[in-house]
Amino acid sequence: MYCLFNQLIVMANYCKEIFLFYLQGFKSMKLGKTLWLIILVKLFIMFFILKFFFFPRYLSKFETDAKKNEYVVNELINRAVN
Repeated sequence: MYCLFNQLIVMANYCKEIFLFYLQGFKSMKLGKTLWLIILVKLFIMFFILKFFFFPRYLSKFETDAKKNEYVVNELINRAVN
């Protein structure tokens, strides 16, 4: 038990050192902060805005879970056969 506790402490210290390393690196960036902002904006656009245009909610027209299940099963079978 004592050995496991020591391993957890060592692992926690290691994770803390990694976090502080990246934190220090991000603080000293100038262009990197702008690039990370661009990346985060792109991800937001891809996953939250375009989702409404490319992934319509087909199952929302069904009232119960049984009808939703039946629709999904029929679609899987029809697409497998064709």
